Amino acid sequence: MNKKGFTLIELLLVIGIIAILASIVIVAINPTKQLADARDAQRRSDVNTVLNAVYQYAIDNNGNLPTPITTTVGEICQTGGTCTGLLDLAVLTTNGTYLVSMPTDPSQTGADETDYTIVKNADGRVTVASPSAENTTISVTR
Repeated sequence: MNKKGFTLIELLLVIGIIAILASIVIVAINPTKQLADARDAQRRSDVNTVLNAVYQYAIDNNGNLPTPITTTVGEICQTGGTCTGLLDLAVLTTNGTYLVSMPTDPSQTGADETDYTIVKNADGRVTVASPSAENTTISVTR
């Protein structure tokens, strides 16, 4: 009697090898880190966009920054949001002159917040930051 097929040991061995290889690939790819890196790239882009809009506004207004920007760190309000306790930079989005709309953090959950902050230091330099960054500190000063 000559039976063809695999023994139980051979099947378990192949399944074990496939499981080990699959776990190695998943660890190497690390989708959680890849998604966090993508969100951080968006945050970096948004921070630069806001800062560019602020300085474009200053160029068009004899070097004057938008009035809500002070030496106190403040969170920026969304376009069309209720800006109670937040910095309203609607002057940047009016008629789409500098921004079409205020960018918001990719993982932002609040109704009015952008999760981006802005502050002017004593020398008049402006810093826009993303406190929600996941892998690195995202802050740009000009």
